[in-house]
Amino acid sequence: MTLQFSDNLLNNLRQAKHIVALTGAGVSAESGVPTFREAQTGLWAKYRPEDLATPRAFLHNPSMVWDWYNWRRGLISKTNPNPGHYALVKMEQRLCANNKTFTLLTQNVDNLHQCAGSKEIFELHGNIFRTKCFECEQTPHPNPAHPEKAHCTHCGGLLRPDVVWFGESLSPTVLNAALNAAKNCDIFLSIGTSSVVQPAASLPVLALENGATLIEINPNPTPLTNLADHVFPSASGEILPALVDAIW
Repeated sequence: MTLQFSDNLLNNLRQAKHIVALTGAGVSAESGVPTFREAQTGLWAKYRPEDLATPRAFLHNPSMVWDWYNWRRGLISKTNPNPGHYALVKMEQRLCANNKTFTLLTQNVDNLHQCAGSKEIFELHGNIFRTKCFECEQTPHPNPAHPEKAHCTHCGGLLRPDVVWFGESLSPTVLNAALNAAKNCDIFLSIGTSSVVQPAASLPVLALENGATLIEINPNPTPLTNLADHVFPSASGEILPALVDAIW
């Protein structure tokens, strides 16, 4: 099936000086990464994510929390980037080659965008393959083979996954970069995200309020659907490669 895109959409994308893409769990799901709640199977079926992904849970039982995250790392390690990931890489390369700007914002923690080759990435919720100190928040390098047994080289504190847990705020640096990108872009792509988790859900609305063209790519309707200028109710791995090929 050949996808058709309007001339207006394609011209806007070609003329844009700054394109922002926000990706959510749907993009990773196309690679076989279980969503946050789908991953609660087997041994972990009796736990809710809210029981494990909190500072309180970590302080109460850091070994159990690390067991869960090591298990999730193992699940993700078996997956690979999909055509949607690679299409975003191509979009970034095309824009940068023409002295334009591409900013990738992601709610995903699975590192698949980096594996695909994306460069300008702001990880709103962190990265499951990094660790940081629970106390001073320094990110140790290199990533220890057994983080559950390692301690911070700066203060001796316990190491934890470098992800945003329930009850925690996003990194101010990352959030400010995302807000600035949303305010100053010409095109905002919302891809595979439910558009309900804040503050990420506010970013496409902010872009729209500042005059950007809003494009949503998601098989399912979201609170953003009725606001978007262009809606593609399909998988990102289907739409993005076709869209990039049509633009360039």
